[in-house]
Amino acid sequence: MKQFDVPVFYRSPLISAIKRKRKERDKLKKDFSPTFLDFGPVQIYLARHFGFCYGVENAIEIAFRTIDENPGKRIFLLSEMIHNPQVNRDLLSRGVHFLQDTHGRQIIAFEELTPEDIVLIPAFGTTLEIEQKLNKIGIHTEKYNTTCPFVEKVWNRSEVIAKKEYSIIIHGKPTHEETRATFSHAAFNAPSVVVKNMAQTIELSKYITGEKPAEDFYTAFNGQYSEGFNISRDLARIGVVNQTTMLASDTQAIADYLKQVMIKKYGLTKENLAERFADTRDTLCYATNDNQTSVSEMLQIPADFAIVVGGYNSSNTSHLVELCEERLPTYFINNAEKILSRNEILHYNFHTKQELLKKEFLPVHAPLKILMTSGASCPDALVEQVIEKLVGFFKENSPLDDMIEHFL
Repeated sequence: MKQFDVPVFYRSPLISAIKRKRKERDKLKKDFSPTFLDFGPVQIYLARHFGFCYGVENAIEIAFRTIDENPGKRIFLLSEMIHNPQVNRDLLSRGVHFLQDTHGRQIIAFEELTPEDIVLIPAFGTTLEIEQKLNKIGIHTEKYNTTCPFVEKVWNRSEVIAKKEYSIIIHGKPTHEETRATFSHAAFNAPSVVVKNMAQTIELSKYITGEKPAEDFYTAFNGQYSEGFNISRDLARIGVVNQTTMLASDTQAIADYLKQVMIKKYGLTKENLAERFADTRDTLCYATNDNQTSVSEMLQIPADFAIVVGGYNSSNTSHLVELCEERLPTYFINNAEKILSRNEILHYNFHTKQELLKKEFLPVHAPLKILMTSGASCPDALVEQVIEKLVGFFKENSPLDDMIEHFL
C-alpha cells in the first residue's frame, strides 16, 4: 500500500515500532489479536489495527502539501478535513479557513470566493451541488480533492446498481458529511433514501409491505429521500450501500432484513432474487473492517476498562466505543489531557453528547489491565501520550524507551 508523507508530529516512536513489528510477523493481516504491552503494574492490550487509515493519510498529505506549495494564496477547507480536532486545529493555525461546519452550515459565503482561491474537498467527499457551485466560480475542485477512495467506491457501486434500475438504500447518519455526499451522488442516478439504523429500516419495510399508508413515508423520512421519490414505485427494486464507517454487523443486518422482506413480499427464490434485490456486497472500507474486527478480538481479553482515543464527532470512533461499552467500562477521550489525574478522567458520552467526570477511575489492584484503541482519524502520537500518562501514575513501571527498544 502507498506510503504517505504525513507530518512527523503525528507519528509515535512506540506505535510505529509496534505496527512495523506486527506487519513483519503478519504480512497477510490474519492475526487480529491485540499487542501486549507489559509495563509491570500496568498492562495494556493495544488493538491490532487502529489509527490513521489510507484515506486520512492521503487527505493530510494533500492538505499540508497544498499549504506548502501555495504561499500567499487563500486556502479554504470545505469543512473539517477529518474528524480529529488536533489535525483541524493544525490546518487552521497554518492559515486555512473553513467554508462550512460539519453540518453543512455556511461559515464563509461561496460568493466571497474567487477563481484564484483554493478549496480543499475533505476526505468525506462533498455533494454534486457544492462541487458544481465551486466549479462555476472557477475553482478547480479536482486538483485539491482529498475524497477517500473507499468513499468513491460506494459512489461507484451506487452508480452500477442504479444503471440496473434499482433504487438505493443508504445506511448512514443523514447529517454526516459522507452520507450527505453519498446521498447526492446516489440520488443523481436513482431514487434514494437514507436509513439511520435497524429501527428506521423496519419502518421503511412497512411501506414495502403496505402495512403503512404510502403518504406517511414523506413525513417519517423527511429530508432523507431524493426529490420525486415515489414510495409506491421506487421500493420495488432495491440495493443497500452504506456510509463507510458504520458498524459492519449493523449494515449486514439491515441488508439481510430488507432482503427477507423482498423475498416474502414477492415470493422470491435464490434464482430470481436479483429481480428485486441487488447484490451490493459490503461497502465498508478496509480500515473500518480491520479496526472493528481488532476491537472484537481485543475484547476477548479480561480487563479493568477500555480507552478509545479519537474525535468526539468521529463516526468510526464512536462505533469502536459502542463495541467496547457492551463488554466493560469504556472511556472515550480525544487526548491525554482528559486524564486529569491519577483519580479523575473527563470522558465523552457520545449518546448524550456531553463530557462526564469520572472519579477513582483507576482500580487500586495490580497489575491493572487496560484495553486501548483509537479511531481512523486519530494520530498515533495521541495514543502514545495516553499510554505515557497512564504508565506515569505508577512508580515501579518499565520505561517507555525500553518498550520501544523491545519492539525495535
